[in-house]
Amino acid sequence: MSQKTSGVSRRKLLAASGAAAAATTAVAAPAIAQSMPEVKWRMTSSFPKQLDVIYGAALVLAKAVGEATDGRFQIQSFAAGEIAPGLQALDVVQSGSVECAQTPVYFYTGKDPVLAFGTGTPFGLNARQQHAWWHHGGGAEIINASLAKFNAIGFPAGNSGTQMGGFFRKEINSVDDLKGLKFRIGGLGGQVLAKLGVVPQNIAPGDLYPALERGTIDAAEFTVPADDEKLGLHRVAKYYYYPGWWEGGAMMHVVVGLDAWNKLPKHYQAIFQACAELANNNMISRFDALNPAALRRMIGQGAELRAFSMPLMETSLKAANELYAEMAEKNENFKKALDSYNSFRGESLLWWQIGDFSFDNFMVRTKGRA
Repeated sequence: MSQKTSGVSRRKLLAASGAAAAATTAVAAPAIAQSMPEVKWRMTSSFPKQLDVIYGAALVLAKAVGEATDGRFQIQSFAAGEIAPGLQALDVVQSGSVECAQTPVYFYTGKDPVLAFGTGTPFGLNARQQHAWWHHGGGAEIINASLAKFNAIGFPAGNSGTQMGGFFRKEINSVDDLKGLKFRIGGLGGQVLAKLGVVPQNIAPGDLYPALERGTIDAAEFTVPADDEKLGLHRVAKYYYYPGWWEGGAMMHVVVGLDAWNKLPKHYQAIFQACAELANNNMISRFDALNPAALRRMIGQGAELRAFSMPLMETSLKAANELYAEMAEKNENFKKALDSYNSFRGESLLWWQIGDFSFDNFMVRTKGRA
């Protein structure tokens, strides 16, 4: 091959390569844009910003989704009251006013009592058991069948772990001390306590301190020490009771409007669910890390730790089982959810007694020696 011919061939080859690259770029750019569309959502929360662990889970979710999509799927978070009151988060998702909400679904048991099982019920599952029931015991299908009635779908996005029993203005030594007590408590726990004479009050987290301070209520429960401390309830009611038997592990959700969800590309849906699980794990691990110091600080500031008596616990369990039986008789869907939940709990506790409980019990007894 001559030098002249070789040079011509090289120029043709380079020109052809450049044309091919340009063509590839022209085809690839729209393809990428189609596979990674720009999506902007708003997420309202049931919680105020001061509860930085719970509300922070919404921020963790939004940030992770944005980073995983190179900023093309953006979620803007709003605290309770900025778009909607904390107890109406599901309502604005249902109406399509926002695409999603961070909320515990048991806030909406008045709409459908089945939703109580999505967050946790009195004498129900602990955090890990709740998560296992959701993913491997039929929980997701049961709760999402309920949420579908409100044009929504839910994904776990946090858990408090076992909660405290709340702050009381007076000591609770017997079931009789509950009679007439105005107690802020949500979900089925309030209905159980109503059987024992309590007057349940459904009040959003941000309104608890003034209600307790003014005496509008006599007691209030929220979650765990790390967040209870931020609400300052120990400054207006000194008796701090445990355990919160109405929430062995309160699961939080991000509920998404079905219309918005179905418009997402499948890989965006997968990213969203993975980021919700990230938020779930982040919340419970942060609470586990922060609770010990928060509990010590509140006790140092005058909070007096008290355990609910065994007779009160046993009476409450009896009242809970009576309530479940009454509700199951009236509502077939509730009965199906209850049967699923109880069956899973029975099997789970069988292993828990052998595994975690025996180990944890020994470690607590030997604290200081290990």
